[in-house]
Amino acid sequence: MRKARRKQSQDLGTRINEAIRSREVRVIDPEEGNLGVMTRDEAIARAQEKGLDLIEISADASPAIVKIMDYGKYQYEHKRKQRDIRAKVKEARVEVKEIQIKPGTGENDLKMKAARATQWLKDGQRVKVELFLRGRSKYMSKDFLHGKLDVVLTHITTPYIVVDEIKKVPKGLALIIEHDKKAATQKEKDTADTISKEDTIELSEE
Repeated sequence: MRKARRKQSQDLGTRINEAIRSREVRVIDPEEGNLGVMTRDEAIARAQEKGLDLIEISADASPAIVKIMDYGKYQYEHKRKQRDIRAKVKEARVEVKEIQIKPGTGENDLKMKAARATQWLKDGQRVKVELFLRGRSKYMSKDFLHGKLDVVLTHITTPYIVVDEIKKVPKGLALIIEHDKKAATQKEKDTADTISKEDTIELSEE
């Protein structure tokens, strides 16, 4: 049986074991569910019997709510939830830029719009690529229309991922892409390695 940890977590500010101040607590066990109200010392003893910790989940409740589990696992789950929350907040702040094309948009215009989208992606923005359809163009073949969107994507020069597949929108068809940072970083590394090798070869030939 391991010795209970007495210190309060400094990184999470969570009280565990003897650091819990409430004399009575409501105990939650992942396996047995709600064990009801008992003294803090009784709850700690229960946790120690299983080789686990007693972790304070809600200090403001009456009585305080505690959970029997491994503190290391609790830390991991807590930090993962915080990362998920930060990621969602960051995602909500990302602005979605938009480029619009038509079935008859020429190659040069497509390249210009793709260049604009490339820069937006590098700046960290998402880009909505919309194919505007009206009149007879709404009844063109699905393959042709999807192909028109694909042509734009082939002209985008930075790695990207599709976060919202092609779907119908009020004005036609659209998809949303964002910068693939991992792929972009790897591409830059590969380019640097290639340049380095070429320089080495040139020096050896001299």
